[in-house]
Amino acid sequence: MTQQPMKAQKIIVFGATGAVGALAVKRLLAEGHRVSAFARRPEKLGLTHPNLRLIPGDALNPDSVAAAVEGQDAVIITLGAGMSRRSKIRSAGTETIIRAMQRHGVRRLICQSTLGAHESWANLDFYWKRIMFGLLLKPVHQDHELQERLVRVSGLDWTIVRPSAFADGPATGAFKENFPPADRSLTLKIPREDIAAFLSRQLSDLRYLHRAVGISS
Repeated sequence: MTQQPMKAQKIIVFGATGAVGALAVKRLLAEGHRVSAFARRPEKLGLTHPNLRLIPGDALNPDSVAAAVEGQDAVIITLGAGMSRRSKIRSAGTETIIRAMQRHGVRRLICQSTLGAHESWANLDFYWKRIMFGLLLKPVHQDHELQERLVRVSGLDWTIVRPSAFADGPATGAFKENFPPADRSLTLKIPREDIAAFLSRQLSDLRYLHRAVGISS
């Protein structure tokens, strides 16, 4: 394990009003970081904090993204498309963010993807392989895989986090991480609070630098 001393950093969260993004913002603030929350309507967070900056914008707009990324220490991507099954916001937005990071010399990127992407497909059960990602959410799954490919070739200091299906409830810390594709003992669920905590942990724990890591109960 490569654990760096925890220190306050300037972090921007893209997708800051989403199910995990909002929790990540709250956790980062609680840990003393200076947080920029980027979203179309960041006021939906309903938060005020001296270390919080709300940035309204479109993740597909290069100028808005570049201005928001400049001066940050790290970027966390939790982009989602709500109920849309065919949006390309994850891959297209991630590509825009990567270009902004490259332009401004911001190195650390933590990107939330999904369990089931690429080699982690083997971790899924029949329901997720054939019904959810095989049929209902096939375009979402494909967009996550493209998103991951863009991150891998970015030249940045990246970590890809692959959570299983989101669950309600408080953080438990009782989840598996970095399991092999052959592991079929997973419940394929994880509380959103645990995902947010894991994303935040990557700021000081570099064991998964340049790696994709699955997390699931």
